[in-house]
Amino acid sequence: MNVRNDSELLAANRGFYEPLWRDAGLVGPECFNTWPLIGPLVAIAGRRLEVAPGLRPRLPIAGTSFVDISMHALVKLAAWGGRPALAPIGRLPFADRTFDVLCALDIIEHVDDDESAMAELARVATIDATLLLSTPLHPGMWTGFDDFVGHRRRYEPQQIQALLHRHGFTIEQSAVFGMKPRSSFLLHLGLWFLKHQRERAMWWYNRVMPFTARRQKPLHFHDCLMNTDDVGEIFLVCRRGGPD
Repeated sequence: MNVRNDSELLAANRGFYEPLWRDAGLVGPECFNTWPLIGPLVAIAGRRLEVAPGLRPRLPIAGTSFVDISMHALVKLAAWGGRPALAPIGRLPFADRTFDVLCALDIIEHVDDDESAMAELARVATIDATLLLSTPLHPGMWTGFDDFVGHRRRYEPQQIQALLHRHGFTIEQSAVFGMKPRSSFLLHLGLWFLKHQRERAMWWYNRVMPFTARRQKPLHFHDCLMNTDDVGEIFLVCRRGGPD
């Protein structure tokens, strides 16, 4: 595992994701296996926030507030009716208790100060708000993919549970998550093409990604925190409690 400070992490994440979202097409939320959960949830929700969606948003685009560090992603989301804001997760440009549904998938592991990031999510969440969060688990599962995409850490299950609890969130449901290829050969091949033949890689990405999203297995939810012994990434449905 490479140890990088906050500025190095920000540079690594921008270096990977800004070119990616510049060249990628938008894939709508209805394509993903999160939609059967999210569709009914947002139908009765008020204000919505998604943090760092890139061009793979899971919340409905029109009317949702989006925060990202990629201007390319935000411009494309705005064209589809999103409400964009260029900001990091640790400095959300919103008032306290603004959002009823918050989505932060594959982001908390990218930031150096995850306590501040979680505090910000808690600050802008209304009481009884739903937080949808995903993150990779188990430091022992660290690979070159984690370095390549700018991860700061993988969590032990009790660590992410404790982090959420310190900021007023309770895990209500959990499921196995993730779109990383199971084949290490395919993973390394994809990384090689992104590094050395980016234009060809993005041509394939834009054609394969929508198909891959629609082929995801349905999410199977467990109450509270599931057994995570062999789980590389987890999806969590959390509830914001009352005043601390």
